[in-house]
Amino acid sequence: MNVDNVMLNLEKRLPGEPEYHQAVREVLESIVDICNQNPHFESAGLIERLIEPDRVFTFKVPWVDDEGNVHVNRGYRVQFNNAIGPYKGGLRFHPSVNISILKFLGFEQIFKNSLTTLPMGGGKGGSDFQPKGKSDKEIMRFCQAFMLELWKIIGPETDVPAGDIGVGTREIGYLYGMYKKLTHEHTGILTGKGLNWGGSLIRPEATGFGVVYFTNEMLATKGLSLKGKTVAVSGFGNVAWGAVTKLNELGAKVVTLSGPDGYVFDEEGIYGRKIDYMLELRASNEDIVQPFADEFESAVFVKDKHPWEVKCDIAIPCATQNELNSEDASNLIGNKCICLCEGANMPCMPEAIELIRQSDIIFGPGKAANAGGVATSGLEMSQNSMKLMWTKDEVDSRLHQIMHAIHQTCVKHGITPDGKVDYVKGANIAGFLKVANAMIDQGII
Repeated sequence: MNVDNVMLNLEKRLPGEPEYHQAVREVLESIVDICNQNPHFESAGLIERLIEPDRVFTFKVPWVDDEGNVHVNRGYRVQFNNAIGPYKGGLRFHPSVNISILKFLGFEQIFKNSLTTLPMGGGKGGSDFQPKGKSDKEIMRFCQAFMLELWKIIGPETDVPAGDIGVGTREIGYLYGMYKKLTHEHTGILTGKGLNWGGSLIRPEATGFGVVYFTNEMLATKGLSLKGKTVAVSGFGNVAWGAVTKLNELGAKVVTLSGPDGYVFDEEGIYGRKIDYMLELRASNEDIVQPFADEFESAVFVKDKHPWEVKCDIAIPCATQNELNSEDASNLIGNKCICLCEGANMPCMPEAIELIRQSDIIFGPGKAANAGGVATSGLEMSQNSMKLMWTKDEVDSRLHQIMHAIHQTCVKHGITPDGKVDYVKGANIAGFLKVANAMIDQGII
């Protein structure tokens, strides 16, 4: 396989989709040797089949606001690959949503889901709708209109959406209510449901918990732990909230949070009431982090900057894609950071990853490190299928086991001749091989 030739053909056939192209190249560069060692992959056209979604749905979503004005948004669902199970991936409601971002997320989801060892394929969807500033009734009407199209192409054994940016338990509830009305079925079709009607305990925190477990596993390979470490976290949503919660439980001190407006630095650490306040911030319609500094005297707000200039032992970006650039990476290296673990999907730009991988910083890629969210979604699906509900400790224990297994798999496939672990390569190879072999077993379809 020649990566440059594959990418040239992809970019020529599907131009103007940079996030998607970035995600594909990153995977292909990791698996090129494996592909060249398995010529039957090439004869089966496996790479060409893998990088192209099975299908992409685009539809209009008309809805009416509280003043009676009609709006039209665009809805999407990318069903990427179902070789090992039903399509599985979140729905994102945000003005930045476009087909390139959803294809990048869906492609990443294939391998992330594969790493969990649970039978889930990869998909993603969403809309350019902005929930911020909308009333509950407006959000309900939009979700109902969105599901009027989506319900035709999903099902508990076909495609199981979940939440993502802009889609929490409230939105999942409105979506599920309309799906149930249309199908006359009460099934585990959506994950991230409310606890009163089929949801799983710790699902909102799960991605953040998983990132922290994975970080601790990486540190353990160096004889280290999170206890006593200073951690910089970006974002202030569910992933950051879960990460900050679990970091405190394991004895680390979190000193930053961030939003689109800048970041806050709290030298005393973010714990106790400050963690609770993160939830209050998240529940507000103001997508900014500055109120945190107004609420707590120990916190200082730094406008229009990312937190990666702050001296820390560990960096965990939990906000959005491409938030950490080469300058940020240089700052982390200069400040003697020892570990960077991705909580968000592809938060580090390629040039930043290259710098990090050339340094002594341990790097945990998102498709492995943040798989805890979809893993717990898979556990929710299992609970729904069995018509029961596990305790918080049971779910957390299973999540911990899954993240431990993912780490072991990454080490197995990512070990280098000098004894170091290339987690990017390990995660990509491990996730790829399971899907690739399933595709070979199932023939050219």
